[in-house]
Amino acid sequence: MLTPIYLIAITAEAMSGALAAGRRRMDIFGVAAIAFVTALGGGTVRDVVLGHFPVGWTRHPEYIAIVVGAGLFTTLVASRLRHLKQLFLVLDAMGLVAFSLIGSEVALGMGYPAAVVLMAGMLTGIAGGILRDVLCNQVPEVFRRELYASVSLLVCALYLGLLAAGLSPERSTAIAFFGGLALRLAAIRQGWRLPSFSYSERWD
Repeated sequence: MLTPIYLIAITAEAMSGALAAGRRRMDIFGVAAIAFVTALGGGTVRDVVLGHFPVGWTRHPEYIAIVVGAGLFTTLVASRLRHLKQLFLVLDAMGLVAFSLIGSEVALGMGYPAAVVLMAGMLTGIAGGILRDVLCNQVPEVFRRELYASVSLLVCALYLGLLAAGLSPERSTAIAFFGGLALRLAAIRQGWRLPSFSYSERWD
């Protein structure tokens, strides 16, 4: 179920990375690098942290062609993409949930405890965007946007809870995916956010 969604998601994430690179006026190599990191960085960080080798995209080199190609294609059609903002938001939401579930599945398959599974799923979901923003010299959007990382964490927790309740992996994946997608889209529409923290007092 998640494989076609994953392919759509990494394509969309690569395009969003290319747009971020364009806003920083990067050259073509920079565009390709940011597209790659945005799309595949989360899975790479997860695999390195968990010791899951070889890293996912090294076993599927076609993913490199997909994300780099999507990034470079974006440079040709960027002026038209502003009309597709809502579509990108939906694809990004799908990607967040799919990446989170895939990360959870990888950690579960390696026998890690629940706490590690939760963190692995969340890392897979959000690390690519964090790397993109750090490389583009801005505060990661995941720390400023509507519910995002928290959605990833809730999706992973729901998936584990459903498995613990005795549901099959397939049903658990489907329920967690659609539940997480609905929550993320509702957060976008309603502007739901976690409380922010502001501190400006100086310690002299």
